[in-house]
Amino acid sequence: MRKIDALLAEYGESHQNPTNKLIHWVCVPLIFWSVTAFLWSVQFPSVPLKSVGTSLNLAMIALGLVLLYYVRLSFSLALGMLLFGALCLGVCLGLHQFLLSHRLLPLPLVALGVFVVAWIFQFIGHKIEGKKPSFLKDLQFLLIGPAWLMHFIFKKLGIPY
Repeated sequence: MRKIDALLAEYGESHQNPTNKLIHWVCVPLIFWSVTAFLWSVQFPSVPLKSVGTSLNLAMIALGLVLLYYVRLSFSLALGMLLFGALCLGVCLGLHQFLLSHRLLPLPLVALGVFVVAWIFQFIGHKIEGKKPSFLKDLQFLLIGPAWLMHFIFKKLGIPY
């Protein structure tokens, strides 16, 4: 059995309840985005990326490292996560500009709110499930959660992972 299959199966063991699964379908992407937004807020203005309208930031670097982890597990899942990571970066850029132009909360505060609410729901889901979150056993499951969702999308589309 490939390592990715073993990790997805182990993660899936504590995600059987339909309500918990639904919560994860909403909250895992929100948590991934909120962490991306926190890291996106750490900009390196001395490295402008004019083609995307921002500077190099910590989220870009972190996502690059996370993608290396995913590539070691599954190249096709890594490509899916690359697309999702790019979407998260795009949302960060657009939301940051919107928040600035309307003088609303700064992006890190919005991300903090999303992060806290999403984790509250995650723990509610695991209370309903009756099983502890996988990451309490092994921190790498924080990265397996998004890949677990992506593998369902791939299965539905008939894309091997």
